Amino acid sequence: MDVHKEAEEFRQDFQKLHDEIAKVIVGGESVIDGVLTCLFAGGHCLLEGVPGLGKTLLIRTLSEALSLQFSRIQFTPDLMPADIIGTNIIAENEEGGGREFRFRPGPIFSNIVLADEINRATPKTQSALLEAMQEHTVSVARQIHKLEEPFFVMATQNPIEMEGTYTLPEAQLDRFFFKLLVEYPSQEHLTTILERTTQRDIPHGERVMDAVRIKQWQEFVRDVVSAPQVTDYAVRLVMATQPRSPFSTELVNKYVRFGSSPRGAQALQLSGKVNALRSGRYNVSFDDIRASALPALRHRIILNFEAEADAVTADAIVEDLLARVETSAKVA
Repeated sequence: MDVHKEAEEFRQDFQKLHDEIAKVIVGGESVIDGVLTCLFAGGHCLLEGVPGLGKTLLIRTLSEALSLQFSRIQFTPDLMPADIIGTNIIAENEEGGGREFRFRPGPIFSNIVLADEINRATPKTQSALLEAMQEHTVSVARQIHKLEEPFFVMATQNPIEMEGTYTLPEAQLDRFFFKLLVEYPSQEHLTTILERTTQRDIPHGERVMDAVRIKQWQEFVRDVVSAPQVTDYAVRLVMATQPRSPFSTELVNKYVRFGSSPRGAQALQLSGKVNALRSGRYNVSFDDIRASALPALRHRIILNFEAEADAVTADAIVEDLLARVETSAKVA
């Protein structure tokens, strides 16, 4: 098939899925686009915002628009790892009699997993997701169980300043492809929300895509061409987040404790490919990389105490890098 024709089909499918979610979710166009970018890039998504802004509803609506198995895990301080991944139980052996250990899968065994208020659980419980998110497997009692593809973790979290929250470990944060910030709705959007949700008929999304189609597009995304100079820009942008690297800025050296890992560069590259296809192109541009810099890097930049004292945010660091890192490398 002609790649340009296939790119146009991808753009249409992306928009169709976006429109179904927008029937339920008012405003937040960039957040919807970010969630779908994670979906087609094969990454996990973290949504942060105060309670009541529709984070959970957005993910549930996405699951309704996809013919995939969906499960929700409500994270609480007393949640244990076995409540997520499952455990071995003693069961009767139906063939030879006696008893045997049998694995009972937990809610992680699903295509779309909603980790609701993930930072209300303890770090021990949060770490139960690490293997599943990276390897798409679960290990219990020396047995490795594969998760069914496609597999996505869509997590919500409350701002860390709120009561009863725990900071997500750096290793956990790094496994999220994007971190998206959900803001308060505008006056116009809030009026529309009331009109949609306080009447008898509440809108719902319809199924528009299945697992086969999603996996097809995920493979197609990875075939999109990225020129060497565009890839080099993504690499330099990520290295610039690392203190005392050849590309770091004064702001980074002063306020950043740890910069982005290689996963940040992977997120920039893959999301850039999705952005290119959404624009009807089969090649990644510098603007495609720049458009994804904030959601791909904000949670991978660990600030020091001086940054907190001076009220410097990770977003401010990334925006400074976008202004200072040249799209073409300077020749010495």
